[in-house]
Parts: sequence; C-alpha cells; structure tokens
Amino acid sequence: MKRFLKAFVLVLLCLASASCKKQKQVSAEKAALIAPENKITIGFSIDTLAIERWQRDMDIFINKAQELGAEVIVQNAGNDLDEQNRQLMYLMERTDAIVVLPKDAASITESIQKIRAKGIPVISYDRLTLNCDINLYMTIDSEKVGEYMASQMMRHTTGTNWYCILGPKEDFNMTLINDGINRIVRNSPVKINHVFHTDNWNYDLSYQEMVRILKSDVFPDAIICGNDAVASSVIQAISRYYPDIYIPVCGQDADIAACQDIVRGKQAFTIYKPIIRLAELAAEFAVCLAKKEALPEGNFRVSSINNGYTDIPTVWLEPTYVDKYNLDKVVIDSGFHNASSIYGPSTSSGATE
Repeated sequence: MKRFLKAFVLVLLCLASASCKKQKQVSAEKAALIAPENKITIGFSIDTLAIERWQRDMDIFINKAQELGAEVIVQNAGNDLDEQNRQLMYLMERTDAIVVLPKDAASITESIQKIRAKGIPVISYDRLTLNCDINLYMTIDSEKVGEYMASQMMRHTTGTNWYCILGPKEDFNMTLINDGINRIVRNSPVKINHVFHTDNWNYDLSYQEMVRILKSDVFPDAIICGNDAVASSVIQAISRYYPDIYIPVCGQDADIAACQDIVRGKQAFTIYKPIIRLAELAAEFAVCLAKKEALPEGNFRVSSINNGYTDIPTVWLEPTYVDKYNLDKVVIDSGFHNASSIYGPSTSSGATE
C-alpha cells in the first residue's frame, strides 16, 4: 500500500511539473507576442555620419537606449536636406519619439510640425531646430564654446589679426559660437578680419579659404575654426605654404587627430564637449518622453531658448578648454579617448607638465 501511495504521489508530481512547464511556456509565448507592442522605439534623424564626432554620439546613444529597453531606428541623411525630410516622415510612422540633428536649422520645420501633430515628442539634438514646436533642445553651450575660443586664443597670441573659418551658416551653433567670440573681442584690440562659413562642412573649401588668407595682404595671427576637422584642413594649408611659421589654430570636439596635433604642437587647443553625457542623457530623455514620464533631474543647467516659434526648454552642458597640459585629465581620464590612440600604442601618457 505504501509503495502504491509513493508511486501515486510521483505521478502527481510529474503531472504538476509538466503543467507548470506548459503554463510557463504559454506565458512566455504570450509575453513574446505582447512585448513588441509595448517596446519603445526611438527614431534618430542625423544630418551625416561622415564626421567622427557624430559617429561617436550615435554609438553612445544607441547603447544607452538599448540598455533602457528601447529600440533605435537611425536615419542618416548623408548631408542632404530633402533626404532628411523624407526620413523624418519615415520615422513618424514607426517610432514613439524622435531625436533630430538637423542639417539646416530652419528647413525641417514642416516635417517636425507634422510629427508633433501626431503627438510624437521631438528632441532637437545639439543643433537647434527653428520655427517649430519641439519638446526639448539638448546641447553643449555653444556661446560658451565661442567665449573660450576667443579668451584662450588671447593667451596664445598677442597678434590682433584674426580670422574665423566656421561651419555652415545653417548650423545654428555657428551663430552661437560667433556671438561668443564677438562678446570677448568686442572691447579688445583684436580685429576679426573675415568670417568664412564652410558650406556643407566641405573641408576642401576650408583648406582653400586658408590658402586665400595666407596669400592675402593681412597675414593671420590666429585662426578660430568651427570644429577640429576644419582646424585640420587649416593646419594642412599652413604646413604646405608656411611650414616654418607657427600660427595658433583652435577648433572644437577634441577629435583624435586634433588631440594628436595638440601634442605635436600643431594645434594650439580644442574645446572638449562632454558628448558621452549628452548622448546618454538624450537617450534617457527620449525614452521618458516616449513613455510620457517626467524627465529626470540632474547636474545640468536648464533654461529656455526661443527658436522663432516659442520658448523651448533647453538642457545645457558645459564645454572645457583643452591644451597639451590638461589633455590627459580631460580627454583620457574621462574615457573619451584612450592614451594609445593619441600618443601611440607604447605610450600611456604624454602630457607636458
């Protein structure tokens, strides 16, 4: 009788186990069917991925969004305005929130208004989108970038004949940078002889402009550039035509090539922008907006900027001046670049004290 009871209990346990497994399997199948409907999808419309800076931003953004459980659809416009507008319409049908890095600050207005009319939140990333209803603008303080460029350049040269070779006019950050530069030099002996805007970030054009400046009647004492890639083209022109003359050149973004040129003494300085933090915050905020959750608070400045349509809530991060003396601390210790990429594989540090 005892043996019979034991056998009966074993049968019940087996049946119970099988039932549990089946229930778990059914639950898992249901979850699999339900999960895609609840999954957040973020669209990222980007002007171009041809620039090292934007490749870095994109990788960080995607990793953070996926860490938060969201999917990301990236659309690269390839520096084509019409294509960016088409891609925005594509994202409108497939995403819960859209982050946009506009090619032209004022030429995606209609697309953004259509997106907002459908109730899809939009974040303008690092470049302000003008004349439309965006939910949030996230950037590094470009006016302060310009102020740092001008004030620090005054430490690198006593010469007063300066030139600015910036990025495209339609990049609103160039307007802000120029405002920052002018604020510093306004009451100084410095004269900005000419401001050149590099159309489409075409570095052949910035190179040609530097050649023109070198052949002009007013020889440059300093060149302020729209980014480090522009600075690199300027340095190439100087190296070709005046290899024995040092002209202070600065840019922004702390690209690897720029950091290498700073170490070699070819570029005076760069402005580091905390893009790791910016991209991660943008991913966090995009997910929150998609879920209709309150945005997190943090150690960043929040104010508003008028984009021609209304006052837009804005998250500002702070830039940092970088030269050969603090490059290790700011760029390497932060994890932005590793030492070997700047100093070579056999060197872990190379800052001059």
